[in-house]
Amino acid sequence: MPVAIITGASKGLGRALAEALAARGWDLVLDARSAEVLKETAAAVAERGMRVEAVVGDVTDPGHRSALVAAAWQLGGCELLVNNASALGAEPLVRLEELELDGLRRALEVNVVAALGLVQEALPLLRGARAGTVITVSSDAAAEAYETWGGYGASKAALDQLAAVLGAEEPELRVWAVDPGDMATDLYAAAVPNDDDPRPEPGSVVPAFLRLLDERPASGRYAAPALLEGRR
Repeated sequence: MPVAIITGASKGLGRALAEALAARGWDLVLDARSAEVLKETAAAVAERGMRVEAVVGDVTDPGHRSALVAAAWQLGGCELLVNNASALGAEPLVRLEELELDGLRRALEVNVVAALGLVQEALPLLRGARAGTVITVSSDAAAEAYETWGGYGASKAALDQLAAVLGAEEPELRVWAVDPGDMATDLYAAAVPNDDDPRPEPGSVVPAFLRLLDERPASGRYAAPALLEGRR
C-alpha cells in the first residue's frame, strides 16, 4: 500500500485529506501537536481498515520530523508528503506595523523552515517511491496583498518558492504547491474571529488534491477552485 505523511492532520484540511486517502487504500502517518485530538482522528481514519500511525509533536522539532519519517519507513516507505501544518504569526491577524517579530519568526519556522526540514528527511524515501510526491499547502495570501495577512502571506510565498525550486531540482518527483481557497477551519477562525461569512468545509476541496494525484500534472502551483472547475 502507498504511504503518506500528513502534517497538521488532526482536523481541518489535514484530517479531510487523511480520510480521503485512507478510503483509497493509503497507509498514513499523521502529525499534530494535540495528542487527544490526533488520537481521535487516527482512530476514526483507521476504521477504514488502513494502517495509521499518529505521531504527536511540533514540526519545528527536528527529532519529531525524524520520527515522522521513521514511522513512514516502518510502514514501507513514503510516496506522498503533505506539508499542511501552518502558523499564522498572530491570532487574530494584525497589520504589519503591529506584527510581533517573534510571531513572524514562528510563522516562518513552521511554514517554511520545518516544511523544508521534513522534505529533506523524507527525500530518500520519496526518491525511492514509484510516484514520489510533495504537496505544500499554500494560500492566496501568498500571491495577493490582503491587509493583516502580510506575515502569513510572506511565509506562504516563501514556501511556494521552495516548492518551485524543489520541483526543478527533483524532476523525478511531483512537487505541487496547492492553494485550497477559502475554507471553514480553526486557522481561519483564529485569523479573523469576527468574520461570520460562511465558508466551504475543508472536505469540499479534497477532490482537487485527489485530481492532482490521479492525473499527476507537472510540478507547479495549482489552485483548488480552478482544479474543481476543470482548469488550472
